[in-house]
Amino acid sequence: MHASSAITSISKRLSQVAIPFDTLQDMPMDGLMRRIGNARVVMIGEASHGTSEFYAARARITRQLIERLHFDFVAIEGDWPDASRVDHYVRDRRTPSSEWTAFARFPTWMWRNDEVRLFVDWLRRWNLDRPEPGRVGFHGLDLYSLYLSLDEVLAYLRRHEPDLAKQALASYQCLLPYRDDPVNYARTALNPRFRSCEDDILATLANLYQHRRELARHDGESLFDALQNANLVASAEEYYRTMFFSDANAWNLRDTHMFSTLERLLEHYGENSRGIVWAHNSHVGDSDATDMGRRGEYNIGRLARARYGDDLFSIGFGTHQGTVMAASDWGGEAEVKSVNPPLADSYELAFHGSGVERALVPLRHGDGELLHLLRPKRLQRAIGVIYRPETERHSHYYHASLPQQFDEYIWFNETRAVTPLKGQTLQGVPDTYPFGL
Repeated sequence: MHASSAITSISKRLSQVAIPFDTLQDMPMDGLMRRIGNARVVMIGEASHGTSEFYAARARITRQLIERLHFDFVAIEGDWPDASRVDHYVRDRRTPSSEWTAFARFPTWMWRNDEVRLFVDWLRRWNLDRPEPGRVGFHGLDLYSLYLSLDEVLAYLRRHEPDLAKQALASYQCLLPYRDDPVNYARTALNPRFRSCEDDILATLANLYQHRRELARHDGESLFDALQNANLVASAEEYYRTMFFSDANAWNLRDTHMFSTLERLLEHYGENSRGIVWAHNSHVGDSDATDMGRRGEYNIGRLARARYGDDLFSIGFGTHQGTVMAASDWGGEAEVKSVNPPLADSYELAFHGSGVERALVPLRHGDGELLHLLRPKRLQRAIGVIYRPETERHSHYYHASLPQQFDEYIWFNETRAVTPLKGQTLQGVPDTYPFGL
């Protein structure tokens, strides 16, 4: 079938079988909850890191999963120490206060925005009405917090086992010259005469696990937090040390770390625990259904599908146009940018052509004719923290098969940028508030 004819056919069928809704409050949750059913892990994506509707819809779905299906934790595409500050707040955990604020480094708007703040405040209210063992956690999956995690491991050991803290500091010493620029560690590692920090860091990790029974007597939750930070230091060291050798290898190391963190969380919360993941479409959708698989890349969605099968339920998002919060370069200023109309032969163009403004589109349990039309790989847009409209095709599109990538797809024809939190101190909140400055 010619590309334009196929797009027209998809648009027509979508107009007939998509499940429309007018506002987020009208989103038809009963059917979605039935389709999710007994899934142990629900991954909820986003087509950009700066679109309000994706964040708000994800939060609404997550609230339903917690209220109706009793999920135990939320794990985000964010760093462990930053998310831990949020976790301490939402579970009202009595822990030593931190001098730093959560998600204060680039890209600050990705998690420091009104949409996330509203969910965090709701989760705290929900938890405070429940006994402490049953409160819902909030955790980070990513590995960019090398030095913050290192500091957290040392702080934990200094409080509980000063001798182990001295050993850990000695092991971490080789990383300290690169504190201001971890990428410089990666550049140095290219020298064949470079001796990596790997062995010393793994020795510290092994030491923590060897002493975890004694350490658990102090506080099991704090020990779990320290162990995860130590695991993150080991993963991040390997990530930076190898990042210049292969883009695919760096991507795979990162998503393997995120998946391992998810596995540890499910083990920590117990045999029948259930978890929710918030991450970009490119992480939660099955990479085998995209160009990533052809390049030898895999993601947390692929790893989870292989491990959990139908006990994983993944949700993707898409939009036609509007605005997005993004930067032009890594480390650049946040800007509200206009999103270009979608390219020809893209899923976004087909969905726009349906005339449906907002809709749920079941894929695992969907309409047979529509799934047949959607299955061939087409262009799909992905905007991260950087958006370069001038190189739209090269920078922001890849080929994917939507029904093989996700179990459900949520469409917003027009969207707007997230609202970043302002930088001043927030009034009327506890000292433990994670977004205060």
